[in-house]
Amino acid sequence: MFLLRFFKRLSESPEQKKFRHAVRLILGADPSNLALYELAMRHASAGIVQDGFRQDNERLEYLGDAILGAVVADYLFRHFPYKDEGYLTEIRSRIVSRQSLGDLAVRLGINQLVNRDEKRLRHSPAQGFKSINGDAMEAFIGAIYLDKGYNFSHQFIIKKILHTYLDLDTLLNTTKNYKSKLLEWSQREGKKIEFRCEKEQLNSKQIQFSATIFIDDELIAQGNGENKKSAEQDGARRVCELLEIA
Repeated sequence: MFLLRFFKRLSESPEQKKFRHAVRLILGADPSNLALYELAMRHASAGIVQDGFRQDNERLEYLGDAILGAVVADYLFRHFPYKDEGYLTEIRSRIVSRQSLGDLAVRLGINQLVNRDEKRLRHSPAQGFKSINGDAMEAFIGAIYLDKGYNFSHQFIIKKILHTYLDLDTLLNTTKNYKSKLLEWSQREGKKIEFRCEKEQLNSKQIQFSATIFIDDELIAQGNGENKKSAEQDGARRVCELLEIA
């Protein structure tokens, strides 16, 4: 196996060797399967069809999103033993938001590795750079998981993301009023925003509120919370992330 990897690396092009070096700097270890990371950096706009299957980073993005969410949820659960589910969900959503992941991709240098087709992107103005970089960040984590396994992925997320590149204290102490941001955006863009709230009796003691948000009569997202205000904030947060409203 070692000899096979050795001879395979000898056949790598100068571009692949440069890419391997960049990935090694981010990982803190040599990638075993370089092709996974190359695929993770191939945005859908630069996707190719091979053997009847489309080759881009969307499947790895899906996997990385799940791994990142699980590790962050586990970390917060252990780090804040006396906080309720709503608090943990809010903090996790801040950590894994598109904006946060996009900024993280820039700080790690992942944005410099993304392979995208600029001509195709001109016809998709909704696909912002933060979204592209955030998607690549998740895909990169998916590649790490397949290449190095869960334990390595777990340590990478904890050490590189949570302990090194994210200021958790600042994140915890920053209160975001997503509903206000969304309403300001709607006024600026001339959009009609409607919040529809419903109360649901989960059991004899527990009540949950759900807030459905419509923009120009089109259903965009739904949020949940222990009261009307928190449900609307959760729904507004989802819309802000979806539309990349900073």
